[in-house]
Amino acid sequence: MAKVNVGIVQMTCTASKDENLHKAIEKVKSAAQKGAQIICLQELFTSLYFCDVEDYEFFALAEAIPGPSTDALCKVAGELGVVIIASLFEKRAQGLYHNTTAVINADGNYMGKYRKMHIPDDPAYYEKFYFTPGDLGYKVWDTKFGKIGILICWDQWYPEAARITSLMGAEILFYPTAIGWATSQDEATNVEQYNAWQTIQRSHAVANGVHVVSVNRVGYEQDGAMKFWGGSFISNPFGTILYQATHDQEEIHVQEIDLSKTDTYRTHWPFLRDRRIDSYQPITSRYID
Repeated sequence: MAKVNVGIVQMTCTASKDENLHKAIEKVKSAAQKGAQIICLQELFTSLYFCDVEDYEFFALAEAIPGPSTDALCKVAGELGVVIIASLFEKRAQGLYHNTTAVINADGNYMGKYRKMHIPDDPAYYEKFYFTPGDLGYKVWDTKFGKIGILICWDQWYPEAARITSLMGAEILFYPTAIGWATSQDEATNVEQYNAWQTIQRSHAVANGVHVVSVNRVGYEQDGAMKFWGGSFISNPFGTILYQATHDQEEIHVQEIDLSKTDTYRTHWPFLRDRRIDSYQPITSRYID
């Protein structure tokens, strides 16, 4: 398909998994009614962002994938005829957990999962306490409406991840995300951080000639200490913003994108043609002294 309608769901969350899942499903239905064919939900949408603290009780939020949440979403995807991208807290085995995104095709069938490769450990983002780094490698799925690649939040800062996923044939890069500002922070720092976050992802679009779709959560969490900055956006293959959400509102947006633009931009700006793959071995070093 040359053109596809991409839906993004930017929403707030509560402490109730059931409430969040139900809310997300209703918003998926609304996006489908607006014509969405591929719908992306934000990172860890069934809960508050619990990684602000290291608390063993939060491991109880995890579930198998496939499991209860994917079962519910598979039913919805099949009924609506849409592809759903769902970021979940995966319990792989006793004591083994991942930050994982499931992909469900438009016929309601579960296609597979991507496990987050890059795991942060920063103040209020203590993900290394909860998540084992992904071991499935980078993934691409040939869905009914296009070939998509999934990366998750902290992955978005790494051009290597975007490049590899694009080289595997992804026509769209999706980034389910949970990132925000400390409410004690000044506005100039807020602006600088958001601009850096968006710029790095737009650069992935340019370097690889693919559309980028980044979906963030919104609202105050951590007892008001963190404001998730929303700002979900869709970029074309040359970094032009096709849509950008607000920083403080729940939003459902459907954007038509033209997948043929990849060939147009890659032909006129042939970055892939001119890659010197024979010279890139040093990239596998941690640091070059």
